[in-house]
Amino acid sequence: MKFDSPAGKNPIDRMQVIGKPTDRIDGKFKTTGTAPYAYERHDQVADPAYGYIVGAGIAKGRINAIDMADARRAPGVLAIVTAANAGKLTKGSFNTAKLLGGPEVDHYHQAVALVVAATFEQARAAAKLIRIDYARGKGRFDLAEALKTAPLEGANSGEGSAAPPIDRVGDFDAAYAAAPVKLDAEYTTPDHSHAMMEPHASTARWDGDELTLWTSNQMIDWGRGDVAKTLGIPKEKVRLDSPYIGGGFGGKLFVRADAILAALGAKAAGRPVKVALQRPLIINNTTHRPATVQRIRIGATPDGTITAIAHESGSGDLPGGGPETAVAQTKLLYAGANRLTAMRLAVLDLPEGNAMRAPGEAPGLMALEIAMDEMAEKLKLDPIEFRIRNDTQVDPEKPDRPFSQRQLVRCLREGAERFGWTARREPRAVRQGRWFVGMGVAAAFRNNMLMQSAARVRLETDGRLTVETDMTDIGTGTYTILAQTAAEMMGVGLDRVTVRLGDSRFPVSAGSGGQWGAANSTAGVYAACVKLREAVAAKLGLTGDVDFIGGQVTAGGRSVPLTDAARGAPIVGEDKIEYGKIAERAQQSTFAGHFCEVGVDAFTGETRIRRMLAVCAAGRILNPKSARSQVIGGMTMGAGAALMEDLAVDKRFGFFVNHDLAGYEVPVHADIPHQEVVFLDEADAYSTPMKAKGVGELGICGVGGAVANAIYNACGVRVRDYPITLDKLLGQLPAVA
Repeated sequence: MKFDSPAGKNPIDRMQVIGKPTDRIDGKFKTTGTAPYAYERHDQVADPAYGYIVGAGIAKGRINAIDMADARRAPGVLAIVTAANAGKLTKGSFNTAKLLGGPEVDHYHQAVALVVAATFEQARAAAKLIRIDYARGKGRFDLAEALKTAPLEGANSGEGSAAPPIDRVGDFDAAYAAAPVKLDAEYTTPDHSHAMMEPHASTARWDGDELTLWTSNQMIDWGRGDVAKTLGIPKEKVRLDSPYIGGGFGGKLFVRADAILAALGAKAAGRPVKVALQRPLIINNTTHRPATVQRIRIGATPDGTITAIAHESGSGDLPGGGPETAVAQTKLLYAGANRLTAMRLAVLDLPEGNAMRAPGEAPGLMALEIAMDEMAEKLKLDPIEFRIRNDTQVDPEKPDRPFSQRQLVRCLREGAERFGWTARREPRAVRQGRWFVGMGVAAAFRNNMLMQSAARVRLETDGRLTVETDMTDIGTGTYTILAQTAAEMMGVGLDRVTVRLGDSRFPVSAGSGGQWGAANSTAGVYAACVKLREAVAAKLGLTGDVDFIGGQVTAGGRSVPLTDAARGAPIVGEDKIEYGKIAERAQQSTFAGHFCEVGVDAFTGETRIRRMLAVCAAGRILNPKSARSQVIGGMTMGAGAALMEDLAVDKRFGFFVNHDLAGYEVPVHADIPHQEVVFLDEADAYSTPMKAKGVGELGICGVGGAVANAIYNACGVRVRDYPITLDKLLGQLPAVA
């Protein structure tokens, strides 16, 4: 199905199933422990061997020798895989560093060996017996130092966040110099870990020359292609299966060492092998959100009109990597005739930087939304009013290109009313016992992406529907919204739909990432259902305006049970949604207003979040229940980024020191006492036939800025260096008796 013009009225608009707050279909399996995750595929592999990965003990250099004699003699050991015996491996299209290092080492904890044994304990014990002689090389681990000579470099995150090396509109320098009111400030964000609960894990089995990988991966077709490329085998000889994923947040967009080494280990041992990355390797071996150093300059007239805005960012990555696209939202979020964005990329020998929930916008808005508050204070304007005065209904860089939908002002105004914004006072003005109390706000922005997505829908002989697509469910509720789509389109109850996901034998979907999954994968099911509706109508001899509702197919005064169409044999509809140039006609984005209230302890500087609110405008909300879960999850991650998350870099030896969940702090329930989410009524006909967009990443965008602004309003201390820990507040708090 080609989608190249705005959607008109269609069966989804009935919203008998779509748009209803619906319990997740997969919830009962996850809560009872019966959902099959990658490391637990006992239903497919009865007696697997276990692999244990050895990570490099240096960040840069070379392996002189590996002594494996003791490990080979250890009980239960079946095979040991290294670069020396793995055969020729090619770096995957989506990988920056090799997934199996040696003899050259590219980063700390790069996989350099896999020990396969009959039990996990035997594999782990034998791995400890391997002795590696390294020649340590000189590495680059200090971002601030490396940025002093880093070149300008553009990038596209592949997730809707993109910017050239430098982009100028109008004459920023002249406009900024002439501006009566100016801001020039630097902000920093640290490296972040995805910290998902389920580790990167894979179970591999060879059947002759065909490989099956039960793995935890967000993008099945990308993964299948990279496994084939890395191992040097035809893509049709590789099957990936990933029906359940215990969190990814972008960290499982790409194939990692667990998958490749499970495959190599299974080949070497001659039996199925499963591998799970240890938590330190999840943090140092896989990807992370890169740290940034950002400079923002804003010039405005005394009435609060922005006349000049510049956002420059620097980040680092391994050779061949790309920058964090932290300036991307500044190209679109606020008006201003004279604009400048620029990015620099430093080469670092730290583990790979790559996509983490809302790459670009999440760290970019952590800086921009503090800058907007600082500028509002200079102008003596309310922060919400300042943002509203600089709203735009067109792309600021291309004024002839409107937004398809843009309700940011409504998000801010409705949020202010719900949150009680009128009670906000000047910094340090509200004191409750030992706590300074303050409110903060931030705008949120995330682009909508259109991606081709296919599905197959089968009407079974018993009248049930089966939906098949390689789309994944990373905890987002995909099973449910795809079932809702099929039920709505075919006029049956949700209990009559079975959804099968994550298998590369199914039609290729958009996959889970970049906030594109829900809108595009449901549109793929919509397209397949259109085909199925046509086939059913033809089988039943119905023509003209055919309606599917209540298990009946109706046209021209006739009403026939849907089950009649599949008597004797199932009927299949298969198609994909593909897009023309509709995205060029209007800028498609999502918006939100984030509000936060905090308390700051006047004696210790401890910050406690008291309540949070998000008001979102993100197209049609397919399932408000799971959408709310996505937004509050994003809000929680944003709070963590604001207050505690920080991968500490050892600048001598080039690794993240706090590489476990004891040292890398993330929020827990007690840190987030109250959250509220409001979705504005919106249907974006430019997006897909579903008129939906996405919310999964919008929920994290801007939250860090809202928390930071609330802290400043509470205690009067402005911190521009995330995370905002108590040590950064203590020295500037007012003296107390």
